[in-house]
Amino acid sequence: MKDLEIELCGERLVLLPERAAYRPSNRTLLVADPHFGKAAAFRAHGLAVPGGTTAETLARLTAALERTAAEHLVYLGDFFHARASRAAATLDTLARWRDAHPHLRITLVRGNHDRHAGDPPGELGIECVDGPLPDAPFAYAHHPEPAPACYILAGHIHPSVTLRGIGRQRQRLPCFHFGPRVGILPAFGEFTGTADVPVSEGDRLYVVADAQVLEIG
Repeated sequence: MKDLEIELCGERLVLLPERAAYRPSNRTLLVADPHFGKAAAFRAHGLAVPGGTTAETLARLTAALERTAAEHLVYLGDFFHARASRAAATLDTLARWRDAHPHLRITLVRGNHDRHAGDPPGELGIECVDGPLPDAPFAYAHHPEPAPACYILAGHIHPSVTLRGIGRQRQRLPCFHFGPRVGILPAFGEFTGTADVPVSEGDRLYVVADAQVLEIG
């Protein structure tokens, strides 16, 4: 794994190929849009989609926590995908993962899917708040909307960029997108789509390619 360290608002921020961001100053790991149980919700509506996505997402989360030694995990919204995501197998997988990380502080900044799916079960020990959640010089939110006196770190968009090669090759990759007042993290969940983000002059864009994070012009 090859991380990429940047400076944002005078603060060190480490961008991880696991599609998360780490703040070394307060040992906080930021994760956007896990959408746990999305595959289960699809199956509940009769769609044949593969299982195991929650376990795969949690394995990647464990890897990021172990590499950074983070003490605080912040979800930037959309913990569950829908009410149907709260299937017994999904809840059991989440509970076993939480039991393996008993000392980890976890906060969920509620997103639009959380309003419909409801907060995570209390036994997961997750503090649930409405954003923006201040943590100077940043504030954490789900929707990437500017706020006064802070730089917003958010999710919701599932940002990506499509790269084009000289032989007309095209490759869409998840990305971190930092504008003048708002930064957007890629979706963390295994079973999520992406959307190419408009890029303005002065924006900073970092793509996740295989096991590394790369800055692109």
